[in-house]
Amino acid sequence: MNFKLILFFVSFSLFSFTAKEANVKITSPSSFSSMTSLDKMLFIEEVYNNLETNKNALPKLKSFEKGLLGFYALKEQGKIRKNILTIVDYSLPSYQKRLWVIDLNENKILYNTLVAHGVNSGKVYASKFSNKADSNKSSLGFFATGETYVGSHGLSLKLDGLERGINHKARMRDIVVHGAPYVSNAYIKSNKNKILGRSQGCPALPQKLSKNIIKTIKNKSCLFIYAPDNTYAKKSKLIV
Repeated sequence: MNFKLILFFVSFSLFSFTAKEANVKITSPSSFSSMTSLDKMLFIEEVYNNLETNKNALPKLKSFEKGLLGFYALKEQGKIRKNILTIVDYSLPSYQKRLWVIDLNENKILYNTLVAHGVNSGKVYASKFSNKADSNKSSLGFFATGETYVGSHGLSLKLDGLERGINHKARMRDIVVHGAPYVSNAYIKSNKNKILGRSQGCPALPQKLSKNIIKTIKNKSCLFIYAPDNTYAKKSKLIV
């Protein structure tokens, strides 16, 4: 390891300690794409280590890392506008809170809650994914949030899949964010399998939180649905 790299590590470590102690906001880089892979990873870990949790659990570093990589790529491409990142981590079981809404301006978690997956994606875990109509499976990858509307589930939010061949048919499939009665701890306790209810592929939310979350993330924020899926990892150009 050369002297400059050692100096970089030392300075980054010192900044990390200072930022955490002083509760300093982490400033977004002016050009994320021009950073080296090492610098990107160090920056992402810095953001992660200084997230204000608001008494919520932290997302897994793996899903957060992938989500932030895609977020900055899409922001530079102009495909998202808001500095809000929503992460859905389908590596977790459905009875755990596995959705996070993160304000990247304030570097804090706004929401951490339950979220459903598609009925044909699996039972406790989501492990099968699709971009096909009528598959009743969830899609992985990055989405831009669109406009709201009031439908059979009340206030709902349209999504545009940003990864061709992976989730680009989301709008055609009516994959939307909405509230549902089967997304609750009460539902988990009431059914014999002790699992969350499942959707037709939508990332459905608890009814008591869905309106506030939808209003927070609507109109061109970034939503990332993650799972440790080899097919997605090979196809996606946003998480490398």
